[in-house]
Amino acid sequence: MLGFLLARKGVEVIVLEKHKDFLRDFRGDTIHPSTLELMYELGLLEEFLRQPHQEVRQVQVHFGTEKATIADFSHLPTHCKFIAFMPQWDFLNFISTHARHCASFRLRMEAEVTDLLFENERIVGVRATTPQGELEVRADLVVGADGRSSTVRERADLEVMDLGAPIDVLWFGLSRRPGDPEQAFGFVDACQFMVLLGRG
Repeated sequence: MLGFLLARKGVEVIVLEKHKDFLRDFRGDTIHPSTLELMYELGLLEEFLRQPHQEVRQVQVHFGTEKATIADFSHLPTHCKFIAFMPQWDFLNFISTHARHCASFRLRMEAEVTDLLFENERIVGVRATTPQGELEVRADLVVGADGRSSTVRERADLEVMDLGAPIDVLWFGLSRRPGDPEQAFGFVDACQFMVLLGRG
């Protein structure tokens, strides 16, 4: 997304993605109303909403045998008063497809950043491995978005701030059955909870 926004302003951008595609599980399938508003501002909302997705206008949670609505998006000052549920690989494919229409945008798949390039104690680019061999990219700005075990952060010697998240998350897939709820539901019990993300 950052690469797309910069390229729209004419900034030369190269995004290095270590995988050959985006088809893998990420931490969430939610496109929030603020992101949908950005899609509107970019002139992409109508096309974006033609992609397969589910719209959640309220979030309901089961507390034991009781059910409560804990969020209602109908009052938001946005064009879309809902959360769109869409697998994140579909979202990334949509954004990268539109970014490629910008002359100053390049996306290199299967290019894994392995190191930073330094000159006079200043970061001036990155080194990456690709199926074709090693690649060096020089840049005025390097942005690391390479996850919790970030090579960029480690090589830049940036301190990790461990906030001590008090939970662990287990992801698993279940087949959908007739009668299952259409919208996302949470189930809360003593010291544990479950969230359902429907993927159609």
